[in-house]
Amino acid sequence: MHPAAHRASVPGSRTLPRLIATDLDGTLLRDDKSVSDRTVVALAAAEEAGVEVFFVTGRPARWMGVVSDHVHGHGLAICANGAAVVDLHRGRRMVRVRDLATEVALHVVETLREAAPGVSFAVERTGGIHYEPEYPPFHLDPGAVVATAEKLLSESGADGAGKPFARQPVLKLLAHHPSLEPDAFLTLGRVAAGHHAEFTRSSPSALLEISGHGVSKASTLALCCAERGISADEVVAFGDMPNDLEMLGWAGTSYAMANAHAEVLAATTHRTGSNEEDGVAAVIERLLARA
Repeated sequence: MHPAAHRASVPGSRTLPRLIATDLDGTLLRDDKSVSDRTVVALAAAEEAGVEVFFVTGRPARWMGVVSDHVHGHGLAICANGAAVVDLHRGRRMVRVRDLATEVALHVVETLREAAPGVSFAVERTGGIHYEPEYPPFHLDPGAVVATAEKLLSESGADGAGKPFARQPVLKLLAHHPSLEPDAFLTLGRVAAGHHAEFTRSSPSALLEISGHGVSKASTLALCCAERGISADEVVAFGDMPNDLEMLGWAGTSYAMANAHAEVLAATTHRTGSNEEDGVAAVIERLLARA
């Protein structure tokens, strides 16, 4: 057992965790994508008490402005479902990248085109996102290149600013289907190509998020914790969607939001209020009050 494992927090205990890992959308953020005043206070109080807080999200680094002002201490966040560790104190600079090999991404594209006719793709690189003409547009990313996935995955291509794709590792591949049921699409993707890459989802639509083999929120969080001498037993995690499952299973204590996906509710022991009810803040307040 890790020498500090006695600090692990469970409901009813009087010891603090060493680290809180929380998802953002549907978990820490309200539906309007804001951070409530109550949550801001709770996060600051946790850091003041010596508990590190990691934001662990499927969002890319450039969409982290919503929480940048609420990062204390280390200033790190885990983005793109574990594909990037970002320093929010230094202009959202990526300090660790766990990429998806382009040849693997191309194989997944080919396989899904055959298995799910009508699918369209987007490619998230370290420099930004680019997508196919049929893919739902990203209004937050007006500089995206629109082309076939095969072209977007070409090492000879370039983004809208002329920066070569070859210098921008692929963080994840996204696959959207206009009519399939979301969980059924996830199952299809995993059966067709899950032995090549990691498949998950966090959107209410049929949108798959595909990362390099072994890359997940959990595996990157474990790496970050190991660097700090923090064991899984010393971590409390919060989440609401399938892309949180591995993290919730890895952490010593995990909470599903009241609004969580059925699979998340089934896989976790503890519950808290919904994101609209400041469920994360409520647990942090209880942890600090008992310490």
